[in-house]
Amino acid sequence: MSAHKAGFVNIVGKPNAGKSTLLNHLMGEKLAIVTQKAQTTRHRIFGIYNEDDLQIVFSDTPGVLDPKYGLQEKMMDFVKDSLQDADVFLFIVDITDRTPPSEFLIEKLNKIPVPVLILVNKIDASNQTDLEKVMEEWHERIPKAEILPISAITGFNTEVILPKLKSLLPENPPYYDKTQYTDKPERFFVNEAIREKILLNYEKEIPYSVEVVTEMFKEKEGIIFIDAVIFVERDTQKGIIIGHKGDAIKKVGTEARLDLEKFFDKKIHLNLFVKVKKDWRKNDRDLKNFGYR
Repeated sequence: MSAHKAGFVNIVGKPNAGKSTLLNHLMGEKLAIVTQKAQTTRHRIFGIYNEDDLQIVFSDTPGVLDPKYGLQEKMMDFVKDSLQDADVFLFIVDITDRTPPSEFLIEKLNKIPVPVLILVNKIDASNQTDLEKVMEEWHERIPKAEILPISAITGFNTEVILPKLKSLLPENPPYYDKTQYTDKPERFFVNEAIREKILLNYEKEIPYSVEVVTEMFKEKEGIIFIDAVIFVERDTQKGIIIGHKGDAIKKVGTEARLDLEKFFDKKIHLNLFVKVKKDWRKNDRDLKNFGYR
């Protein structure tokens, strides 16, 4: 029997490059929320992929950005942590992104003594000429990296990633129980499911001013009863979240409940409440309480 391999594979890149889409695709499970909006991912999420002789601990991180306030600084701390402890890096590059690359990441990945795979993503939205040009540019920026063109959303060329990672990982016993597929508790996925629906249903600053906390998660006779609080920064935002006669929050609740029923494979009873916590994104104590240490 072949030796067991295990290691940490950290997924990094700019906001909206497709990191969470790729994690979900490789895991075959929706662990990370995905929207078209930047900064959808706020935390570092582990997805634990298992085979008989393999365990890959994927780490999805927030997109690299220049922090403007407390919450974003904490998000960047998660990214910096992820640069300390990987066996392999998956650096996701969006081929349609015309903005300058992250010099911070390029510098870090050139210095780090572990393998780097650059995945040029969203090639379904590009052409061969552009692809060759982008791959050449990235070869010059990070010469040691292997570069693969993929489309995380369609699955194109993603089947080569897992065998490639298996060949690069060291021989190790598993780090986590083989039945475990994430490091996050159930309440985390409830919070994220609700936050995803807020990102999809509200405009402008509203989704970024929201934090969700599950205050009750109790299973009784095959039904999961959940009470969750949506925190906003101002009274006006509270009104927008609730909507006319409660229509907006009702829609969020219904969509989140359907997703959660699929995720937990159980009937869900979901109650949502909206509270104001003034300027929580800039308040260190609030950020700590919300899990941004």
